[in-house]
Amino acid sequence: MDDKIRRLFPQFDEAGLALVERAYGIAAAALEGLLRWDGRPFIGHPLNVALIAADEIGLPAECVAAVFLHEAERLAEGMDVAQAREGFPADVITMVDGLDKISTIKPKDTRLEAENYKKLIVRYSTDPRVTVLKIADRLEVMRNLDSCPKSTRENKILETLMLYIPLAHQLGLYNIKREMEDIYLRYAEPEAYRTITNKLKATERDRERLMMEFIQPLKQKLSDAGIKYKLKVRTKAAYSIWCKMQKQKVPFEGVFDVFAIRFIIYCDPDPKVEKDQCWKVFSYVTEEYEQDTARLRDWITNPKSNGYESLHITVKNKRGAYIEVQIRTARMDDEAENGKASHWSYKGVKHEQQLDRWLSTVRYALEHPQEADPDELPQPPDKDIFVFTPTGELRILPEGASVLDFAFNIHSGLGVKCIGGKVNGKAVSIREKLKTGDTVDIMSSKNQKPSSDWLGYVVTSKARSRIKRELDAEEYKKAAQGKEMLTRRLKNWKLEFPDEMMAEFLKKLKYATQYSFYAAISDHVVDVNDVKNFILEHDKLEAASVEAAKEIDAMRAASASAWEGHHSSDDILVLNARDLKGLDYKMAKCCHPVFGDDVFGFVTRSEGIKIHRISCPNASRLISAYPYRIQKVKWAESPSAGSFQSTLKIISAVDSPVIGKITEIVGMFKASMRAFNVIENHRNGTYEITLRLSVPSNMELDKVISQIKVLKPVIKISRV
Repeated sequence: MDDKIRRLFPQFDEAGLALVERAYGIAAAALEGLLRWDGRPFIGHPLNVALIAADEIGLPAECVAAVFLHEAERLAEGMDVAQAREGFPADVITMVDGLDKISTIKPKDTRLEAENYKKLIVRYSTDPRVTVLKIADRLEVMRNLDSCPKSTRENKILETLMLYIPLAHQLGLYNIKREMEDIYLRYAEPEAYRTITNKLKATERDRERLMMEFIQPLKQKLSDAGIKYKLKVRTKAAYSIWCKMQKQKVPFEGVFDVFAIRFIIYCDPDPKVEKDQCWKVFSYVTEEYEQDTARLRDWITNPKSNGYESLHITVKNKRGAYIEVQIRTARMDDEAENGKASHWSYKGVKHEQQLDRWLSTVRYALEHPQEADPDELPQPPDKDIFVFTPTGELRILPEGASVLDFAFNIHSGLGVKCIGGKVNGKAVSIREKLKTGDTVDIMSSKNQKPSSDWLGYVVTSKARSRIKRELDAEEYKKAAQGKEMLTRRLKNWKLEFPDEMMAEFLKKLKYATQYSFYAAISDHVVDVNDVKNFILEHDKLEAASVEAAKEIDAMRAASASAWEGHHSSDDILVLNARDLKGLDYKMAKCCHPVFGDDVFGFVTRSEGIKIHRISCPNASRLISAYPYRIQKVKWAESPSAGSFQSTLKIISAVDSPVIGKITEIVGMFKASMRAFNVIENHRNGTYEITLRLSVPSNMELDKVISQIKVLKPVIKISRV
């Protein structure tokens, strides 16, 4: 066995040393001749990372072997990977795969996408130790930043600040975190770093003296009170001090907690006993030293939402120096350091609950390696996939997302024109499902249009909503084209196609709306000649004949007893609204005449005389085409107790109170509501209100219309 490996990793047993030696041998051969930026052999990098992992973090031989094998696979050209991996344990290969994937991450904008890149690192860490190894790798890089070119150095320190320092913080690797923070400050703010570190060195003896002076009078008091405790003292790191200086806008001397003392009290874990002990220590400290009451933080009486409990006070000694003091029990300290209120939680680091839970198990596994079961290693969150654009921009999509989802995620305009894509250089269809790590290049065409099938290819709400909107817009466009086509043909044929006849035709062809009918004409699903034939057939059933004129007198005579009124010399029928159902005349449904309207009668072959308003949409066609079937009629002198149905169409701005106001107006007059329907037109921002009323005469109807018309939200009102 290589004496070098035995000398560098004496903590491993024979099996572990053999594993590391073999991996090191593969890396040494694969990396031979490769140099770092400063000319040193590159093998030094994985060797240093392995030493950090083993000596400073305490990871086992399998992790060290994974470091060497990963670097060999990453950089060696023409290497037989399968042969190199042969014989290594499965967990080593899993870690190598994770490290290989993380090494492909090339953050495009670390500052803006830091949280997403952190999640991706965790996602690639199928074995939780992979994240820790990557942190060790980054620490080694930071320790050797001097060997990197300036441009590379700037990218590395930014990535470290945004990605690796927060991850080290979350995993409880505080020493590594502090070191990386200080290295960051040394390169990012060299003058500030020199100022702070020099002042820390210059005041080191002062702090030692302050500590001795501070604790001396308290020792006796605490001992006399029977309080058992332990002291922890610490000096803030340069980066932490710098952050406080920036945040509080104060000089070095204005940072009160450069030097801090923590009392950890040993007592029964009874809430009352714990509180009493903490407040006793508090009283002894504040009796001896002047307290800054504005900086008192009582998380004993009112613990933080995450469970953190402690008393934080700032006191000033007789020399005028400020010292931060933290007071807590051993149980509270354990909770703060290792439990749900651990440091990385209560300091406000951004995190998601699921990700935090996984990172917490990673931390526990690191601290309790003897309890780790390789078959029960915690797995990272699994609800999202991480995909890259060709330029390296990171996009997060839900599991099951397709190329089409990705296109809409980039831009809605690109999504509607998408015809496919290239995933990792291979051409695929729009329905191709993506997976984490894929690089996707979208292909588009200006002639592409969404279809209803697309809704089955996407899982994101953004894609679904935009596809539906495009389909609706296409339907409206086709409908407009179809309507224009039909109107032009009808004009050429000199035919009318009134709403009543259209409704009958739509019902026959089973079209729910005029939009879908017009769109079908545009798509040539419905032939306009079929409409022409329907109109001609409909008119044929009502075509005039010589017998029709003769039948008029017969119908009048047969129903003479039912008419209330008399015939004038001008052959005028006098109509009354009483007992309409028993008469041989009907009110036309196309215009719904009301007592008092200007009307005329039209003799039909099967339904007697139909009464139309002179302003009826069909009036011009009937009078011109069938003059011999037109019957002059007039109303009785006064309305009877009967009533008439009339329908109003109201267009109003979207305004909820307008509906109530309309119903109030109807109730003010001799009118009763028979039907009320409201459709909100999102495209135009209007209500389309259909109101059917029962009224005794057009006088009452006109009153209702005039009052509704003056309502502010009402845009248009008309009878139909």
